[in-house]
Amino acid sequence: MSCEGCVGAVKRVLTKMEGVDSFDVDIKEQKVTVKGNVQPDAVFQTVSKTGKKTAFWEAEAPAEVKAAEGETKAPTEAAAVL
Repeated sequence: MSCEGCVGAVKRVLTKMEGVDSFDVDIKEQKVTVKGNVQPDAVFQTVSKTGKKTAFWEAEAPAEVKAAEGETKAPTEAAAVL
């Protein structure tokens, strides 16, 4: 994702995807975070249809949550556009 056109393509497919409550596109980090009642593989396939290189990235729990729990939880998966 290197331009606003790429961002627009990703936004278009995610807006139409059933179960997506919200998403955040970070062009600098080249990441897309999707929230909703969707399967990671379905998000991956949908974003891949834009022709953009797609891979999963591991998201860390917020530092406040880690400190409160006293341990680190396993990372969760989300889709990233590279």
